[in-house]
Amino acid sequence: MGQMEISEGEHAPPGYHDDKDAVLKRLRRIEGQVRGLQRLVEEDQYCIDVLTQVSATTKALQAVAVQLLEGHLGHCVHEAIAAGGDEARDKVAEASQAIARLMRT
Repeated sequence: MGQMEISEGEHAPPGYHDDKDAVLKRLRRIEGQVRGLQRLVEEDQYCIDVLTQVSATTKALQAVAVQLLEGHLGHCVHEAIAAGGDEARDKVAEASQAIARLMRT
């Protein structure tokens, strides 16, 4: 990725910018899974079947989170480290906090 000139007041594009369509496609698929979960509950389906689908939906969301995190590390954190200083320290801390939140889920 080449360096983009960002003028004051503007934000750099997010790390997932180049994969935005793929991320949106995955999120739409997950949205369909959630609608399917609602349908299972409305139809009084067996608890274990609903839980199995909850697990699949959770794993799909986790996969999106990992993809977003990889983009953040490879783009935002990488650029901050290259710039150095407080921004680098802050971006690494921010990424560490995000990883900690993901591990709690």
